Amino acid sequence: MAKKPAPPKKAVKPAARKRAATPARDPVTGLTHKRKLFADEYLVDLNGLRAYRAAGFKGSDNVCAVEAHKLLSDPKVAAYVEARMSERSQRTEITQDMVLERWWQIATADPNDVIQFRRICCRYCYGKNFEYQWIDEAEFTQALMIARMANEAEKSKKKPGALQPMPSDAGGFGFVRSDPPHPKCPKCRGEGQADVFAHDTRHLKGNARLLYAGVKVTQSGFEMKVHDQMAALDKVARHLGMYKDKLEHDVTDELVEALQAGNRRVADGAG
Repeated sequence: MAKKPAPPKKAVKPAARKRAATPARDPVTGLTHKRKLFADEYLVDLNGLRAYRAAGFKGSDNVCAVEAHKLLSDPKVAAYVEARMSERSQRTEITQDMVLERWWQIATADPNDVIQFRRICCRYCYGKNFEYQWIDEAEFTQALMIARMANEAEKSKKKPGALQPMPSDAGGFGFVRSDPPHPKCPKCRGEGQADVFAHDTRHLKGNARLLYAGVKVTQSGFEMKVHDQMAALDKVARHLGMYKDKLEHDVTDELVEALQAGNRRVADGAG
């Protein structure tokens, strides 16, 4: 007996895709949690790239930089940042002009007022007839005594070596280490000796005091620290809007548009 054909199967409707939940927004600022977190992080150091990553967004440096700029251009984000900055300024009584002035003072300070590389005279520059010059008679007497003791010790050996020459005071006394090199000195040929001199930081004033950033003791001596003047100048330029044209050019560049198009998924989490 022939089998009856099976009844046609009913078409199953595809399951409806669930729409992504709309991110909750702050009732006061109208910002999503991640955008508000980004704005708060940006207020820490005004670094958009770092703030974008700290808020949980991911991507290459180029993408993150572009997306951070987009968020900062958002009217709600910009208004929130401006309001927080204004509140902070009133709370601390620190104005933008005060901070800007401090950066400018650091950027324009003269490092020579903190530490110097100098050429100073050698021992022969101002000696009589350009002979070795001593500070005073006491220094010469001490050198003479050391040389005599060394020679006596050498003579007492079974096989004594050459004796060292005895110091002479023919060049006279009065050596001053900080004097400039003598241009006609035959010993150093007018170039003197290299010397690094650090000013007494207790007496630093004005911009030099602001430039000074401390001292570090090392095995060979000490290291004088100063603030980064180029970084200070960069902050001044940024706060005066001197990089505005460059920043706008970067954001509208075709390369940036390509990065945005190829990394849409990165920006989806922005809400």
